[in-house]
Amino acid sequence: MRVIGFGLRPSASRQALEHVFARALDKIGSHNGLSVVADSLATLSKRADHPAFQTLAQAHGLPVIAVEETAIAGIKTHTRSARIEALFGTGSIAEATALLAAGDGARIIVSRIVSPDGTASAAVAETEGLTGI
Repeated sequence: MRVIGFGLRPSASRQALEHVFARALDKIGSHNGLSVVADSLATLSKRADHPAFQTLAQAHGLPVIAVEETAIAGIKTHTRSARIEALFGTGSIAEATALLAAGDGARIIVSRIVSPDGTASAAVAETEGLTGI
């Protein structure tokens, strides 16, 4: 199973989300040389209904997994934002939601990518052997 996790601010635009999504897909392709496939998108439950995020998911035909905010505390991530760590108890919302949504044994294959305006981030986690490819 391969999940693209997102962190996003309320002001995140579709353009910011598409930017990090496209960069994540590019990095997945360079990770394994296979056709780019994601099984789902994930974000915090309080952002799952964000209009730009829902538009992104629908445009790419991907289901959304909503992760409860309390579940991400303590999740070890490759990257760290001091602000996110203070607020949520993890270094990256994008990485933490991707890991949780991908399930047991998941690992980060694309570390957090941040949009130029800083309103959106994405990371990719994969559960080995269950990629859907």
